[in-house]
Amino acid sequence: MNAFTKTYNTYRALVDQRLHSIVRKAEPASLYEPMKYILSSSGKRIRPILIMLSCKAAGGTAKEALHAATAIEIMHNFTLVHDDIMDHAESRRGKPTVHTKWDENVAILVGDELIAYAYRELLKTESKAISRIADVFTDGVVEVCEGQAYDKEFETVKDITIDDYLLMISKKTGKLFAVSAEIGALIGGATERETRALRSYGNFLGRAFQIQDDLLDITADEKEFGKKIGGDILEGKKTFLLLRAAERAAGKDKKLIENILRKKKISCATIPAVKEIYERYGILELARNAVDRDIRQANIQLEKLRAGTAAEMLYKFSHWVLNRNF
Repeated sequence: MNAFTKTYNTYRALVDQRLHSIVRKAEPASLYEPMKYILSSSGKRIRPILIMLSCKAAGGTAKEALHAATAIEIMHNFTLVHDDIMDHAESRRGKPTVHTKWDENVAILVGDELIAYAYRELLKTESKAISRIADVFTDGVVEVCEGQAYDKEFETVKDITIDDYLLMISKKTGKLFAVSAEIGALIGGATERETRALRSYGNFLGRAFQIQDDLLDITADEKEFGKKIGGDILEGKKTFLLLRAAERAAGKDKKLIENILRKKKISCATIPAVKEIYERYGILELARNAVDRDIRQANIQLEKLRAGTAAEMLYKFSHWVLNRNF
């Protein structure tokens, strides 16, 4: 086991332990049973680990960042619970979604309660910068909701551009990565230059992560991915791949892509047909190149940090995101 994997597993175990113990109440069961269900589910804990790694790179310790790390994971789960309702998703991480296992009303209330628990946990952080940390966290919540609003708006608008898409993912996905890196920097006592660098690192990493997610939707193993392969196509989601295909495709291929954009004549048989189009027009390679480019830009930001093992772990973290198959 290499040093990064050992560190990752250690930090993940700390976050998991905290998440599993954070809900102590049992009544009302209709609220706290699903809360325990969602917080005890497996996850990569990418955002909390980014907080802890950023804190260490800024001169702090992982333990100092644990409450904030747990808070960002709780907040992330809030977004998943509500997103799953809006997307009519039946499974998440290989398990039934909250609104499927219980119902939509329960899921809405659980999401609301998760916000409160996230702030309660965040405010346990001992830092002179706690006011700024809370502001950064709150801005993250606001922008994630804006990103989700754009994502839902895009479902009914045909002429969405790549720039529109990049704005949406910078808010819906990229913002929590940027927030995680910035909060870690603030807890660790980073300089302003280091804080800006880590925020930018998170932005680029988050964008790469989402484009990689779009790519994995059509190329990953379903069991490892934890979601149905081709789900974005069945939903007619305007992903990086679909928008690039709309730019490049011609003839019958273009008509098929336009049908998906309009959510017409989509079935399970559409998935392999679209994948073949992606392969033939080089769309998969375009996506891989975009991910690689953003990871390189993220790593450039790390050159502004003080040298050391902690900063090196962030380089390894980028590499891990680039090569993930989940």
